[in-house]
Amino acid sequence: MKAVAYKTAGSINREDSLKDVELSRPAVAGRDILVEVEAISVNPVDTKIRKGVSPEKGQWKVLGWDAVGKVVEVGPDAKSFSVGDEVFYAGSLIRPGANSQFHVVDERIVGRKPKTISNAQAAALPLTAITAWEMLFDRLDIRKPVPGAANAIVVVGGAGGVGSIAIQLVRALTDVTVIATASRPETQEWVKELGAHNVIDHSKPIAEQVAALGLGAPAFVFSTTETHRHLKEIIELISPQGRFGLIDDPETLDVTGFKRKAVSIHWELMFTRSIYETADIAEQGKLLNEVSRLVDEGKIRTTVTETLSPINAANLKKAHAGIESGKTKGKVVLEGF
Repeated sequence: MKAVAYKTAGSINREDSLKDVELSRPAVAGRDILVEVEAISVNPVDTKIRKGVSPEKGQWKVLGWDAVGKVVEVGPDAKSFSVGDEVFYAGSLIRPGANSQFHVVDERIVGRKPKTISNAQAAALPLTAITAWEMLFDRLDIRKPVPGAANAIVVVGGAGGVGSIAIQLVRALTDVTVIATASRPETQEWVKELGAHNVIDHSKPIAEQVAALGLGAPAFVFSTTETHRHLKEIIELISPQGRFGLIDDPETLDVTGFKRKAVSIHWELMFTRSIYETADIAEQGKLLNEVSRLVDEGKIRTTVTETLSPINAANLKKAHAGIESGKTKGKVVLEGF
């Protein structure tokens, strides 16, 4: 089967950073399903792993943690899907990625593709939707108010892939006020289109801007990027007993400033359930089905902003370079082998 892979971690500018290769079609076992991949999208995790993680000597490493396709085979213990079903999912960090014609995935972390949107539009959603959902509802528990706090959430990096879906989920499923950060006119307009009640500029101090809104101290802050740059401002603006969540990877993070306000701190990694096969692993499939329903009901929309075709090394290099520039909005999708 066709795939895009690499043997040596490093810069995207290397000639061999990503290569078109032929690999064996994978076999299913247990609750696996085999999916013929029709569209994928690229996330920051792809670039981080490509830069820093090499496979075993002589092996190819396949990236890709967003996929849409059709089920072509089911494992002996699979019971949720049948051959021909259209599905979408993010997969597992400890298994090969989906930048290949065929891909094996545990059915418990798979959802049914939304019926009302294209494969490319659906491919933009799984990883970011799972990340946003788990942070908002499992970690920060934004449906549970903070006494005395403004019923509001600050989404730092609102125009990115995760921020773009987080804004929509908050608006679709809660009455929490959304304050999104974005620094350029086009990204500010994007987050407004997605439903942000208020937009502030994260290239300037954000605590003062939040205070100027007159809402009071927000109960929740969800930082999707550059947490180390904004940490002091977040400590200043968040409500006492508020809840703070982050998903990026700062080299160091001094959280002692939160102690005086008794702010709880929440990390989110959407791969945790699949890495450890937690008792609630199937919650990811369930929440993807909820996302699919919300899309089909017109309550949330895809976050794709660019589509490349076909799925090959040249186009994936473009997508990786775009992610690494830090200036993308929404999601970049690739379609068709």
